[in-house]
Amino acid sequence: MKVYVGIDWSDRKHDVFVVDESGRKIGYFEIEHSQTGFEQLEKWREKAGLLREECKVGLETAHNLLLDFLWGTGYTDIYVVPPNIVDASRPRYRQGGAHNDKSDAYTIADLLRTDGHRFVSWHPGSELLQQMRAAVSSARFYTKHSVAVANRLQASLKRYHPRVLKVFTNWPSPIACHLIKAYPTPQHLQTLTYEEFTGFLKAHRHTKPSKWLEYYDLLKASAPVPTPATVHAYQHEVVQLADLLLNSLDLEKQTLAQLQTLFRNHEDAPIFDSLPGAGELLAPSLLVKFGEDRQRFSQPGALQALAGTAPVTKQSGGRYSVHFRRACDKDFRYFMQQFARCSLPNSPWAAAYFHNATQRGLAPSHAYRCLANRWIVIIWRLWQDRTTYDEAYHIQRRSERRAPKS
Repeated sequence: MKVYVGIDWSDRKHDVFVVDESGRKIGYFEIEHSQTGFEQLEKWREKAGLLREECKVGLETAHNLLLDFLWGTGYTDIYVVPPNIVDASRPRYRQGGAHNDKSDAYTIADLLRTDGHRFVSWHPGSELLQQMRAAVSSARFYTKHSVAVANRLQASLKRYHPRVLKVFTNWPSPIACHLIKAYPTPQHLQTLTYEEFTGFLKAHRHTKPSKWLEYYDLLKASAPVPTPATVHAYQHEVVQLADLLLNSLDLEKQTLAQLQTLFRNHEDAPIFDSLPGAGELLAPSLLVKFGEDRQRFSQPGALQALAGTAPVTKQSGGRYSVHFRRACDKDFRYFMQQFARCSLPNSPWAAAYFHNATQRGLAPSHAYRCLANRWIVIIWRLWQDRTTYDEAYHIQRRSERRAPKS
């Protein structure tokens, strides 16, 4: 007998509703979010005389310890039902629009019964992929955090101490943070000698001595003088922000190094490493987003929708509209559009595609999104065939498709 288990999850407890193949209720109960609660689910299954392989389990998230428990104890028929699908399906069961945790659990269970063929079963991927997924998430977090702190620090320095921002062009950087900590106010620069400054640069292993005199002149150049009150108001915050930025940049560097080590050990690494301009962050990030389950994306359109690069087309009667896709994996869209941007200097066809798109009047952001949409189709084919990217072969294939047929 096949049964369908719908779970409405929360941080403290989970509602479980079970129906059979005819839609008849077999059981309903609540379990707490604990090991004891999870084991209560197993006890109910054993008491009902059901095997794990007879249970199709659905819930709305892939990020919960309950999911780890289910997979770890042998449930393999697990489905993540998107919350927007649950929301849209409620009127099938209640016309008034009212719902609660119990009714949502029933909705999930019955959706698996009636529309299970529309969902792809979930699995976490290999242990290596799970580690990469966590490292990509951490790297993305530290990158955004570094940008936020750097922007705040830059704004504060512009208010009272702008000269330290003009020294190094690669902002933000660890040496720039150390410079700010060493000379946090304009008064610290008044008595600074060239010998002291070169000592600072040597201590922090700056590798371009030919630039040192230029940097010193920039520090000593005349600038508007802030009031003592302004200096006093900002200098403590600036030192704290410089420390915070140093720590964030260091964590970002460590995470990227860890991610590269994991990436090099994955069997699909050559595919994504061959993408022009992908680099040390985008190549493993795209691997994580594509994943290892090639049956999950049997066509590239599903990936394009997930990444938000494909627009939403609506047609009804005489009405026709195309609009920006908002419901998508935002990180996936970011990675794909960043890759599209990075591919321009490294791929002649990508540069030509982008140029033609902007010549047609598309805004740069729209053109990057269109290019990312094309790249997904290419990467999907490489991923399915387990082969690497070849620019010359791709251009040849494009020419053959465009050649007039005799």
